[in-house]
Amino acid sequence: MRVLGFMTGTSLDAVDMAVIETDGRRIEAFGPAGERKLTDATRDVILEATRQALAWPRGAPEPAIFRHAAEMVAEEHFAAGEIFLAEQGLSWPDLDLIGMHGQTVLHERPKDGAPGRTVQLGDGALLSKLSGRPVAFDFRTADVVAGGEGAPLAPVYHLARARASGLQAPLAVLNVGGVANVTFWSGDDEIAAFDTGPGNGMIDLLVQGRGAGRFDAGGKYASVGRADEGVVRALLAHPYFQAPPPKSLDRYDFSLEPLEALQLEDAAATLVAFTAEAVKLGFEMMGQSPTEVIVCGGGRHNPEIMKALSARLPMPVKTAEDHGWRGDAIEAEAFAFLAARAHQGLPISFPKTTGVGAPMTGGRIVRP
Repeated sequence: MRVLGFMTGTSLDAVDMAVIETDGRRIEAFGPAGERKLTDATRDVILEATRQALAWPRGAPEPAIFRHAAEMVAEEHFAAGEIFLAEQGLSWPDLDLIGMHGQTVLHERPKDGAPGRTVQLGDGALLSKLSGRPVAFDFRTADVVAGGEGAPLAPVYHLARARASGLQAPLAVLNVGGVANVTFWSGDDEIAAFDTGPGNGMIDLLVQGRGAGRFDAGGKYASVGRADEGVVRALLAHPYFQAPPPKSLDRYDFSLEPLEALQLEDAAATLVAFTAEAVKLGFEMMGQSPTEVIVCGGGRHNPEIMKALSARLPMPVKTAEDHGWRGDAIEAEAFAFLAARAHQGLPISFPKTTGVGAPMTGGRIVRP
C-alpha cells in the first residue's frame, strides 16, 4: 500500500508528512517527505485547547474547544497535504491510506490504579471526506483503555526502519521531540521502549516564557550558559525516574519553577543537562548496552543536546542522517506504517513498549 503519514508534534511547529509503501510488516519503498508550518490561527486554538485540557477534571464533559480544534487540525492537514502532493506530482487518489496522529493536548499515564488519559485532536472523518481516502487515526486510545501507557508507539516502526537499513541488533533509537523516548532492539523481534524524560519541550517553554523566541535555535542560549548541577539533581528527584519502564510522559509533567532563579542561558544549559542525564538514567535502568544510539526528532538539531548525549552515553551517538534516515520525517513515516498495520489488524503496541497486557492493534479507520 502507498500510505501518507501525518505527524504534528507538541512543539506546534509544522505538519510533517511522509509517504511510504508498506504492507505493515516491511517498508517496501520510501516516497517523498516534507512539512508545512502550522498557521498562527491553528496554533493559537491548539494552545487554548491544551490549556483547557490541563485543567479538565476527570469525569467532566470534554471541553467544547476540542471539537473546534479537531476540525481545524484536519483542515490544516488537508491543506498541507494538497500542497505537498501537488509539489510531488501526486494527488489524493494515488494514496491507498492516510495515517493521522493528531495533535496531542493531554497525556496522563496510569496512576494508582486509575487508567491513563490521552487526547489527540484531529477529525479523521473530516479529513477522509476532504481527501476522499480512508484515514487511520486515534492510535493511542485502545491501548490506554486496555491499561497501557498509550506511548510510545513508534518502536515497531523503529524496528522496521532499522531492518530496512540492514542494521543489526543490539541498537537503540532515541527520539528527542517535546518528550524524549527510546527504543531498544535487542534481537529478533524483541523491542522495549519508554519515555526517558524531557526532550525539547521544557526548553521551548522556558524560551517562550521569557519572551526569547519559540525555541533555542541551534542551542544558542544553552551554548553560552552553565548547567546548574544542583537544579539538575532536583529535577531528577521526580518520582518518574524511579518508576520502572515501560512508562510515558506529557511535556508538562515537569515544572520550570526550579529554574526561575537562573539566567536564561544557564537555565537552557541546565535543561540540556537534564534531558541528557535522564536518557543516561534510562539506559542504566534497562541495563542495555546497544552498539550505537541513533537520534531522530527535532532535538538532534540542537548541538548542545547532541554534545551532552555523547558526553554521557558510553556508546557512539549518531544522527538519523548518519544512516541515511530522514530524521525530521521518522514520526510521519511511523504513523504511515502504523496506519498500514491497523488496516491489516496487526499489533501496534506491546507489553514492553506501553505496558499493555498483550500485543494489540489500535487506531480507527474511517472511509469517505
